[in-house]
Amino acid sequence: MQNKKTFFGFAVADSMFPNSCIIDRTSLSVEQVKEHIEAGVIPCFNASHEATVFAMNSRFGINLEIPEVPPRVSLNPGDSVIVMGVRGLPRLTDRRHYSFEEISSATFVFSIYTVR
Repeated sequence: MQNKKTFFGFAVADSMFPNSCIIDRTSLSVEQVKEHIEAGVIPCFNASHEATVFAMNSRFGINLEIPEVPPRVSLNPGDSVIVMGVRGLPRLTDRRHYSFEEISSATFVFSIYTVR
């Protein structure tokens, strides 16, 4: 039997999913996200997301390593991707990190997309 994979990132892309599939999307609490992380997730973000990873750690105590080379996400039946959606953080153009106030006022939502 194939091992089920769970990726963790900040967005979904059509290319992650098989050509034809059914996808279940479920909201997750921070506690549920931490349980998935403890069970093992594959981070699929890159160095350009450093400030967002820092914001996630500051706000929720979730710290995932940024891989040197992000994996190509190709989901098969039973595989999942956890996505942290963020609203309210400005684009960083002249600095590398968000302020405490920006992180505190932003809205973070976690969802898991699972291929049936």
